Amino acid sequence: MKLAVVFPGVGYHVDKPLLYYAKDLAASLGYEIIEIKYGDLPSRIKGSPEKMRRAFTISLENALSSLKEVEWEKYEEILFISKSIGTAVAAEAANQMGIKTRNIYYTPVAETFQFSVQPGIAFHGTADSWVETGVLQKFCAVHGIPLFITEGANHSMETEDTLENIRILSGIMEQTSNYMQKIRNNYQF
Repeated sequence: MKLAVVFPGVGYHVDKPLLYYAKDLAASLGYEIIEIKYGDLPSRIKGSPEKMRRAFTISLENALSSLKEVEWEKYEEILFISKSIGTAVAAEAANQMGIKTRNIYYTPVAETFQFSVQPGIAFHGTADSWVETGVLQKFCAVHGIPLFITEGANHSMETEDTLENIRILSGIMEQTSNYMQKIRNNYQF
């Protein structure tokens, strides 16, 4: 059995494009899906370390509460799919629960790498104002995480051009699918 757990961002819920299609890909490969809900979080957290810590703490508490009944040992593969603050929540949740996961990190925030991250792939746009590209490149290199960079894409992996956004999303989902297929084929990362 395989399990995919989806950790959204603060304003990027599980039905937005990156997470919606990643869930769809995972389901098509036979993963059971769990979607994490964080509850009410502080607004306007960007630029406020205090609000960011509070949002993270609330999100982590709710994620751990949602996952406390999961029988992890019955799954041969556990995939965490996360976005933005969800990348930090996923990393620390795995650490606190003592489980090994594969990961898809969509637009990780710098706070993610304060925790012990597990194997995965990451996606980032050079116009993402939440973390500088160079900083993220260094973090990913240190942790051995392949980083897929999209020029001009923002924190939602979008630009001002709708058709370009569809092409970007298609490319991201292609890489996401490739990663999931490698897991499925027991590829050792």
